[in-house]
This record gives sequence, C-alpha cells and structure tokens, in this order.
Amino acid sequence: MSFEKLGIFDPLLDAIEDLGYKEPTPIQSRSIPLIFAKKDIFATAQTGTGKSAAFGLPLLQRLRNAHKSEKNHPKALVLAPTRELAMQLADDFASFAKYMDINIALLIGGKDLTSQNLKLKERVDIIVATPGRVMEHTQKGLKLTSVEIFVVDEADRMLDMGFSKDLLAIAALLPKRHQSLLFSATYSQKVRDLAKLLLTKPEFVQTAKQNSTVENIEQVAYLVDADKKASLLAYIVGSRNYTQVLVFTRTKASADELAREIEKDGLKCGIIHGEKTQAARTKALALFKERRLRVLVATDIASRGLDIEDLDVVFNYELPLVPEDYVHRVGRTGRAGKSGLAISLLDANEKSEIRRIEKLIGKKLPKESIKGFEPDPTLRRSDEKEITPKSEHKKRPNTRRR
Repeated sequence: MSFEKLGIFDPLLDAIEDLGYKEPTPIQSRSIPLIFAKKDIFATAQTGTGKSAAFGLPLLQRLRNAHKSEKNHPKALVLAPTRELAMQLADDFASFAKYMDINIALLIGGKDLTSQNLKLKERVDIIVATPGRVMEHTQKGLKLTSVEIFVVDEADRMLDMGFSKDLLAIAALLPKRHQSLLFSATYSQKVRDLAKLLLTKPEFVQTAKQNSTVENIEQVAYLVDADKKASLLAYIVGSRNYTQVLVFTRTKASADELAREIEKDGLKCGIIHGEKTQAARTKALALFKERRLRVLVATDIASRGLDIEDLDVVFNYELPLVPEDYVHRVGRTGRAGKSGLAISLLDANEKSEIRRIEKLIGKKLPKESIKGFEPDPTLRRSDEKEITPKSEHKKRPNTRRR
C-alpha cells in the first residue's frame, strides 16, 4: 500500500516525499480511508508509529474542498494535552501543508493571549491547541460552530491531566454534525468511557496490543542503590558514548538535583518540567535536538510530544507511579520502526512499581547490575517487613515468612 493508493493528493504527496516518508505505517493505512469516509474513529497505537500523519494528512486534504474559513471560525480543531505536543503537531501540520494554502493557529498557555487573539481575527483553517487555552479563547469570542473535524490526540494523557470536563465543554460548543477522531496510546476503561461521550458510531482502529511497548525497543533494568543512581547514569552515558539521552525523573526537585550532579561529571544537560517557563522549555528542547546538549532531564510533562529523531536511549532515573507513563516514556525511542533502548535504574524501594509495570506490558524486564555499582544487599526496603527468624517459627507455626 502506498500513500498515493490511499488517495492522498499531489500537494501532500510532494510534502511527505520532502519529509522522507516512504510508505504508510499500519495506523496510517487503516485510519486514512476511514477519515476520508467521514467516519468517527477511536484509534489506539504505540507512540512513534506516525499518528500525527494518520489524522493530519486526511484532515488537510478534506479541508482543501471546504469553503475558506471565515475569521474566528476554524474548520478543524486539534487538541493535545501538553504545550510541547501541541507545538509538535502544529509543526507537523505546517510541514504536511507546505504546498497548500492552509492557515494554522497554535493556541497554548505560556504564549501571549493578545497576539493569539489577533491571529484568530485573520483567516484560520486549523486550530492546534491545549484544552485550557481553547476554553479561554471561547470566553473571548472564539466560535467553534464551523468546525468540521475535531481531533483529540493522546486522550489517555488528557484524562490523566484532568482535562475531562474541558473536553466535554469544548465538544458541546461544536456543531451537531462534525467528525470526531480520538487517538490514544493506551486503551483504558476511562478512555473507552470518554470515547462513548465524544464519538458517534465510531470505527475502532487498533494497531498494537493494549498497553504494550514497541517491540523494537530493548528494555533493561539495572539494580542500584538510590544514592548511586546519578553516578551510574553518568558512567553509562560516558562509557557507552551515548550522544543524545533523555532521562525521566518523578519530580521537579529530582530533575534539578540530577542535572546538577551529572553536569559535575562533564555532561551538558537541559531540564524540562512544569516550573520552567515555556520559553526555557522550548529552548532546552531545541538545544537538545541540535545536539548541543547531551542529556535532557524531564518529568512526565515531557513523556508525550517529544519527537526526537534517532534518540539513543531513554532512562527511567525513577520509575513512574502510574505504570502507563512507563509506556509513554520509553516510546520516545524506537520511533518510526527504528530500534531503541530504554534503561531503568531500579533501587530497592521500586520493586512494587516495577511489578506493576511488568504486569501492564505483559513481560518481565531483565534485571542486571554493573560492576562497581552493585546494590548493597544489606539495605532493607523501606516498605519491607522484618523477616521472622526461624527460631520463632517453632513458637508461632502460623507465621509466614515474607
């Protein structure tokens, strides 16, 4: 199957040829015909499989025959959970529409509201936005009554971030007849419930097993004490000569502390988390993509929406509390069919987290140690109960060893 056989027209074919697209991915080949047929769809796919093109290409082609959008009346609305993902989608759409007369507006927090309002007073065909910023603009006069195509990307992350009410409020402002497309990396009950509220007789497109990780990503966990994690990370990056490394921490404080520690080892490092300004986050990501930074440390705000070509490795410096976030984190490597590597640094207090992750993805991760960084076997897990001595078992035969 080729993009041409899927019905993609010449201006888009020329643009994706410039981008190096060769043939459709499974999510693209299955979604594009349904979107052309004006069906609502509920699609699940692993990250890095080309979801933005799966809905972006047919959406743009559909708009070519639409009447030109009036000021403040867009024809398509695409929602993303984070600023970074919205910015990435807007960039993707601009690249796809390189040979088309399409106007795109990016509406995200951290950017001046007045300048965005001025943009909306011009002709805008597509809005790419975060939910909260769309709600702000609707209160200032943005009309959604001309929207023909409504896209919710990363629906599972939307729910994790508490956007359920905003999504339903935005959907209520759309015209009765419109096409809705919902894309999610995972397939939870919460996402299925949302789909029932947003979609009408949808077609279900599933190109990956539920909550699975990409098969071409090698995954390994290194056992190490918590106070040696930073040193081990620096050692691995240096000894293996990784040139571009994305590291996830659980908290902002951990991200800041880790960055300070590994910079002492000579690794140029950037940070992305919620307390950084949008300008600082954008700059750090740009420097990382340009390979002027070797390491980018991020909290889960960045586990979606980072599209980095040929990323060497993803590190889980700390395992996420939500198992699904592991899937999103490691999906930053091994994109577009390429091989990838995900390394988790596992200390004694994270045994319950790794068990939940392994249950979710349906496989055990190999656990190894690196010479010089072996965990201290005498250290007790903070949640581990004291083992009852054998001598006491004779007195209390019902006591079980744990």
